[in-house]
This record gives sequence, structure tokens and C-alpha cells, in this order.
Amino acid sequence: MKQNFNKPHNPFLLSGYISPEYFCDREEETKKLVSALRNGRNITLISPRRMGKTGLIRHAFHIMEREGQEHCYLVDLYQTDSLTGLVAKLAKTVLGTLDTGSSRFLKTVGAFFKSLRPVLTVDPQTGEPGVSFDIQPNYAERSLEEILTYMENSGRQCIVAFDEFQRVAEYEDSQVEAMLRSHIQHLNNVHFIFSGSQRHVLENMFTSASRPFYQSTQLMNLGSIGAEAYCKFADSKLRKHKQQLDPQAFFHTYDSLMGHTWYIQALLNRLYENGTTVLDNSIIEKTLHEIASENEATFQTLLRLITPAQRKLLKAVAKEGEATEINSKNFLSRNHLGAASTIHAAAKSLVEKELLIETKGKFSVYDRFLAIYLSSGAE
Repeated sequence: MKQNFNKPHNPFLLSGYISPEYFCDREEETKKLVSALRNGRNITLISPRRMGKTGLIRHAFHIMEREGQEHCYLVDLYQTDSLTGLVAKLAKTVLGTLDTGSSRFLKTVGAFFKSLRPVLTVDPQTGEPGVSFDIQPNYAERSLEEILTYMENSGRQCIVAFDEFQRVAEYEDSQVEAMLRSHIQHLNNVHFIFSGSQRHVLENMFTSASRPFYQSTQLMNLGSIGAEAYCKFADSKLRKHKQQLDPQAFFHTYDSLMGHTWYIQALLNRLYENGTTVLDNSIIEKTLHEIASENEATFQTLLRLITPAQRKLLKAVAKEGEATEINSKNFLSRNHLGAASTIHAAAKSLVEKELLIETKGKFSVYDRFLAIYLSSGAE
């Protein structure tokens, strides 16, 4: 899995992975993930969107490949809608790492893979050679078996991370889960990470006795990076930029953003950019509200697409930061929300739309910048 090690202008990355230098903490999570995979246990990695699942996977892969023991592949299933799409992504990721610029590649694939049709491509911008695969729906399962067999017999341990794995549960063909499980369970040299953000879907896939993947993996829930560790990381980068971060202001902001990785990272990216010498609470609050204001048009469009009851509930939760017992008389009357049955239905819909997130009976607004926008009195 190749990485780009170019030094970034801004050390607070908002996407991708460069190196451990720009990766904050996650030491225990990384050890746990690497250890499980090396000891033959598949992992189901669950966390809210933008909490850092993909970054953690890339970081673990960087460590494993640096030590030279495994081949690691990250396969994003977000835009797939069928087994054919999954296999095409897997083929491009796994086989696309071969020497695609040589005729030997075509011979190798042609000799081993009977159901795949490799097509050499050239990136029009970079001129770099690449490869795509024509997967025929009728041969998708056979193609999957061939790719897995190729990795199993490669002479190296292989790790495949299926990101946004909950998409499989939405495929029209309901037999895909069972088919995947039947091919995966017999592999000794290929191990898997099944990563996703829709907790209820993934937990049902891996903990329900009626589902094919029942108790086949180790469950791993990814929470927030610790406030102390995050503050230390941010301070070290900002000091090199001749900026001073007020720790108490950072901790206050960390709490208001619910420790949600991407939103904290986005804020730090802006603070680094503006170059202000002393980063106190007033500067941080100003920057947060500037970001929220920039997204006003998007937020307004989103609010128009949900029902009045859902809008009122979303604003009430944003105002409270973290809401519990949202069906209680106290919460309903305090926020002028009306009937409990209506709010119960609104909450269910907002969670499904990933506008609200529920953790152990506590509700918060998924998008932390939207929460700031709503709590500021936006209509």
C-alpha cells in the first residue's frame, strides 16, 4: 500500500494519510488492531463517520508494511451497490499494485485469473500506467474466489480492509453476505478489517445469530482521541509555527466538539492557517463561527429537506449539546416540542439520516459545525 510522504504545508490534515508524524495518538488502538490481525483475528471496526477509522487503518498498515511482514489493501465500498462492484474494487486494489506497466502483468493475470479481463490504462494528467478490470456479473463470485486464492497463495500474509462495509447489507442480492463468509472462513493467510459508521447495521451483521458473519470477528469500537493527547499533538505543531495554544481554550473547544476528530482537525487547520500568535478562547470561538457561517447555505438547504418536527428536535439537541430522555415531559416542554410520539419518530428518522447520533441513550448533532450554527440561534 503506497503512501505519499511529501511534507504538507499545513500539518493538520483533513484527508488522507502521510506518515506517523502527522497522525495523532491512537497508540493503544493501533497496537490492538495490529496484534489482532497478526494473531489471525478478523476485526469489525465501528465508529461515527469522520472519527478517524480510515486514518487508523492506514496508520496500522503503514506500520505493518514498514516492518515488511504483510501486504495491506484498503478497499472503499461506499460507492458499490453489488457483488460485481465489490469485486471490481478489490481487483483494482489488489492487482493494481502489480507491475501494471509491463506486458508481464497481462501474462500473469491472464494465466492465473480465468474470469478477469485486465485493461491497461494511462492517467491523462500524470501519464502513470494503471489497470481496470471488466467484471462480468455472472462471473463475479468466481472472480472473487480467484483473487482470494491468489492472495492466499502469495507467500505473504495479506490484510484487506473493507471500508464502509455496511454497504453490503444494502445490496439487492441478499445472499452476498453468506457468499463472502463462505469464501473468507477458510483462508489462513488473508485477514480482514470490516469497517463502517452505521453502528446498528454492523452490529446486526456481526452479532445477530441469524446472520452469516455471526461472531466471526473481534468487535472494536473507535472513540475520541484523548483530550490531553490531542492538545499535546496540536501544541507541538503550532509551536513550530510560532503559535501558542491556550490549553484551557483547547479543552473547552474539545468538549464543545464532542472530541470528534475531523471537526477538531478542521479547526486546527484554520488556526494554523491564520497565523495568530496567541490562540485563546476568543480566537478559537471566532474561527468556529466563521466556519459555521461559511456553511450556512448548505445547512439551510439541509434544514428545508427535513420535517418541522425534525428541525425543532435537531435545534433542541444542538442547544443542549448532549440530550438525554428526549421523550420525557421535561425535555419536551422545555423545548416546546409537542407530542412524545412525534418526537420519537423524528429522532428515529434523524439518526437514520445521520443528522443525530445516539450513544448509550445520549443524543447529539452529528455535524458539530451544524450544531454550532443551530445553537447560535439560526432559524
